[in-house]
Amino acid sequence: MKVFLLHADRDFEVAPELRDDVFEALHNPNRFALLNVKRNRTEAEPDAITRDLELETLWNAMAAGDEFVYETVKRATLSSLADADAIVYRQQVLADCLEHPQAVADLYALALEALEASRKVGGFWHNDRPDTILYRAVQILTLHVDVLQRVRALADEHAAGFRSPGFTRFFAMLQEELSDDYLATIEDHLRELEFKHGLLESAALAPGNRGTGYVVRRQRERRWTERLPFADKPPSHSFTIPPRDEGGFRALEELRGRGLNHVANAVAQSADHVSSFFSMLRLELAFYLGCVNLHARLEPTCFPEPVDGALSAEELYDPGLALHLETPPVGNDLAADGRELIIVTGANQGGKSTLLRALGVAQLMLQSGMFVAARSFRAGIATGVFTHYKREEDASLRAGKLDEELQRMSEIADQIRPGALLLCNESFAATNEREGSEIARQVVRAMLDRDIRVVFVTHMYDLARSFDGTALYLRADRDRSFRLREAEPLRTSYGADAYRRVFEGREVA
Repeated sequence: MKVFLLHADRDFEVAPELRDDVFEALHNPNRFALLNVKRNRTEAEPDAITRDLELETLWNAMAAGDEFVYETVKRATLSSLADADAIVYRQQVLADCLEHPQAVADLYALALEALEASRKVGGFWHNDRPDTILYRAVQILTLHVDVLQRVRALADEHAAGFRSPGFTRFFAMLQEELSDDYLATIEDHLRELEFKHGLLESAALAPGNRGTGYVVRRQRERRWTERLPFADKPPSHSFTIPPRDEGGFRALEELRGRGLNHVANAVAQSADHVSSFFSMLRLELAFYLGCVNLHARLEPTCFPEPVDGALSAEELYDPGLALHLETPPVGNDLAADGRELIIVTGANQGGKSTLLRALGVAQLMLQSGMFVAARSFRAGIATGVFTHYKREEDASLRAGKLDEELQRMSEIADQIRPGALLLCNESFAATNEREGSEIARQVVRAMLDRDIRVVFVTHMYDLARSFDGTALYLRADRDRSFRLREAEPLRTSYGADAYRRVFEGREVA
């Protein structure tokens, strides 16, 4: 049984560089002992994109306190999809989840219940005896069959209401593979594997009178007439082990284990298979539950369109800011289809950095198959999203701020590929405008030559004007409406306005 709700043809698998011990422990059913491990989110500096786009706010809202959901959505949003069909497939599944949130939550709860049952029974160890392995496997499967019956019942109840290809296939698979006859057959086999009437096995003799070919046999139910004391019985031989004969009991246990070995392995593999199904079901549904949690806290939202070369939006806003405010933030429109360079200038605290953050988060949400915080959004699929933001003075820096900025840009240059999106927020402003503009100009031109889309927020007038005829210019005005419009850059960023607000306690007309 395959889940295939995040991808049409394969299980969800995050990029290797995004794996860690915490995530492995949280999603692997055989490592439940690590489930209680907690992350110390203040121990290490977050990755640049996490810090610059304030993704922690987004992930916490999606998790709603669930550590497993947090780790899942974190890695799903950072493991971008690179195919438009894959994005649309996930959007369609998410649309079903938004329409039927309770059914999805119930399905998630059933997967969690099954995995918790596996944890209570315990895992399989390489040095366990065959009878121990078989006992645990039977216990796990017995508990799982009960959950599978309820999963099947949920599929019967809700299948007609789900329209996405992902859920349609998933529910059809459950109804086909978990038929009543199949589940009844499993229950019969599990009862037999308890060997309540003893174990019947056969063997042959090999050279040297060694036993070989051990096979556990199904015991035929004897008719009542055969159970009578005077009934004819087939010839048989038996022996009794004295109560104190420890060697005899060990020999008998070894004979029993040889017969049970293949059975135990087969049943343990079946238990692992069913546990893996529930583990993957929980993992993939965790992403969608996180999306449902976030959707309930954002308005407006839309499903974005992945279109080559496009970049346009209506009422685009920063979801992180929306989660902090009690009222919806101001949205911005954008018409940048076919434009590879966008330069944002204007007044301080006019919404420039907020727009940059909104663009970056929207791109990640699009390529995760999610909705976007906008009334409409269209964008091409990026090969990666990179951020280069100015950093505040840090006592731990071993070099100057400019050296640190250049080092970070060098690291980006080593990783970035054609088709990527680079977001720069006041980069190279640590030096004077002439030198900073020249450095930034060379960086931007190199990126454009490599077909990399650049969105650059800057106060450097010399840098901004050097791309006349190439860039789309957006400007934040001094009225602090937080709406940016297409407009040529100005020589001033209205720093005097901020001075008068602070030192004279009045707004500028």
